[in-house]
Amino acid sequence: MSEQQNNTQTVIVHQSANNSNGLGIAGFVLALIALFLGWIPVLGWILWILGLIFSCIGLFKVPKGFAIAGFIISIISFIVLVTAIASLVAAFS
Repeated sequence: MSEQQNNTQTVIVHQSANNSNGLGIAGFVLALIALFLGWIPVLGWILWILGLIFSCIGLFKVPKGFAIAGFIISIISFIVLVTAIASLVAAFS
């Protein structure tokens, strides 16, 4: 008697969820760099606006932590930038 064995295998596929917000992290890093390089006229402004844009886009994705931090740093950088320009204008006028 030949018995045929039924060998079945159970395959469990475990896909981990992507729990990162690339645009939020990019916005945070660019805003942080812009905070320290804001005194360079064109480079600081470009980094600031890119950090603000990426952080705003990242606010619509999960998780939002880095995107919120990047947005807040961008606002602080903008206030520092406007204050610096206003003080330079006042000094030379």
